[in-house]
Amino acid sequence: MLSALTLYRRLIKIQIQSQLEYRASFLFDLAASIFYFSFWFLSIALIFQKFDNLGGWTLPEVAFLYGMVEMSFGTMDLIFSGFDPQSFGQQVRLGTFDQILLRPVNISLQIFGSQFTLRRLGRIIQGIVIFGMALTWLDIDWSLVKVIYLPIIFLSLVCFFGGLFIIGSTLTFWTIQPIEVVNIFTYGGSEMISYPMHIYQRWMRQFFTYIIPAIFLNYYPALYFLNKTDPLNLPPIAAFLSPVVGIGTLFLAFQFWKIGIRHYQSTGT
Repeated sequence: MLSALTLYRRLIKIQIQSQLEYRASFLFDLAASIFYFSFWFLSIALIFQKFDNLGGWTLPEVAFLYGMVEMSFGTMDLIFSGFDPQSFGQQVRLGTFDQILLRPVNISLQIFGSQFTLRRLGRIIQGIVIFGMALTWLDIDWSLVKVIYLPIIFLSLVCFFGGLFIIGSTLTFWTIQPIEVVNIFTYGGSEMISYPMHIYQRWMRQFFTYIIPAIFLNYYPALYFLNKTDPLNLPPIAAFLSPVVGIGTLFLAFQFWKIGIRHYQSTGT
C-alpha cells in the first residue's frame, strides 16, 4: 500500500512539473477556467434580479447547491482525469492501453497517475468562492453533526462523479468510442443537481431518485443544512444517504471496471 502511494505521488509530481514548465500558459489557462465557470453563476445571479426565487429557493440557497457541486466535480475532474471517457477512449482506440497492461504495476494506479490536469483548479476555486459566499449570506444553524457531515457530502459527490467517469471509461472497452450518454450523467448530472431537484418534472425526479439516486447527494443534504421543508415528503433519513450513494457508486464502478479489464480485447492498432 505504501509503495503504491509513493508511486502515485511520483506520477502526479511528474504531471505537475510538466504542466508548470510554462508558468504563463498555465496561469492564463487557470484564469480562463475561473472566468468561464464563474460566468455561468453570474448568469444565474442575473436571473434572480428578475425573479425573486427559483422554486422557493433564494440565490444564496441555490449558491449553496451550486458551490458544493462545482467544488466536488472540479476535484473529481482533477483526481480522476485519467478516467475521463474521452481521453481514456482514445487510449483504447489507439491501442496504448495494451502498454499499461504489460507493466508490472496496478492498472488502476497507472490510470490515476496518467493525468492530473491542473487547470481543473479553476473550477474548484470558483466553487469555493461561491460556496463561501453562500455560507456568509445564509444563517445556518450549525451543530456538530452539520460540521462533520459537510465534508462527507463533498467527498460523497467526488466519489459519485468519479464512479461515473470509471463506468464511462469501462464502456469504451466494448464501444471503442466514448458514448455521449455518459456525458449526460456526468457533466449534465452535475449541472442538474446544482439546482433544487423539485423544480424538475416528476419522471426526471423519479429517475434520479430510484434509478440513479443523485437526489440524495446534494439536494437532500441541503434541505437538512438549510432547515427547509421537503416538498417531496421522503423519510428524514434521505438527508443522510449521500455517503451511501457516493461511495456505493464508486465501489460498483470499480467492480464493473474489473469486469471490463477481464474482457478487454485489443483493437490491434
